[in-house]
Amino acid sequence: MAERHATHQRPSRLNPPLNGNSFLRKLQAHAPNSTQLIGFLALFISGSILLLLIGLTVTATILGLIFFAPLLIISSPIWVPIGTILFLTVAGFLSVCGFGVAVVAGLSWMYRYFRGLHPPGSDRFDYARSRIYDTASHVKDYAREYGGYLQSKVKDAAPGA
Repeated sequence: MAERHATHQRPSRLNPPLNGNSFLRKLQAHAPNSTQLIGFLALFISGSILLLLIGLTVTATILGLIFFAPLLIISSPIWVPIGTILFLTVAGFLSVCGFGVAVVAGLSWMYRYFRGLHPPGSDRFDYARSRIYDTASHVKDYAREYGGYLQSKVKDAAPGA
């Protein structure tokens, strides 16, 4: 009966033997599936094409500079003033356009504010206006009190004045 009990026990697999079969199973468990493989292949192909195009672009740029550098150096007395005038013209035009857009936006905001439509930021504007008014009234009251104090001091210093 003890022999029958011994035959039904399973051997423990805490430390399985290392053989080629278990290595292949682990390798297959971590192997990429077909979707990952196709994605990696597409990434590799597109990266290679982009690297080739970058190389061609850099090569063409350097060759163009080598061939056209003498022409640029000879004609630079013409290109520098033209480039400066063109740059100033474009910068001035863009500045005028930007200031025009800012003025139109400000006038639009003021129109909506005075019409009572409460444009964005009108609550902060009202708060600032009330703070300025309160500060001015406090300064006026303080000046009135301080001015009276000074007048009484002047009368004390010069009673006939």
